[in-house]
Amino acid sequence: MAGERALTWRKSSYSGNNGGQCVELAARGVVLVRDSKNPHGLVLEVTPQNWREFVRDLKNNAG
Repeated sequence: MAGERALTWRKSSYSGNNGGQCVELAARGVVLVRDSKNPHGLVLEVTPQNWREFVRDLKNNAG
């Protein structure tokens, strides 16, 4: 992905440092999502609105 070095990738504060199943996010007009264990692999690109809906649905269906 062009310009990837300029991106700031963030991992959830709920993620530990034990090598678990984590994703990282970056924003550049869109929300970019990648596997933290494979930072050079595929990147999922979603609109900010779709990301907010996804997070909202996760929160509503948790527990």
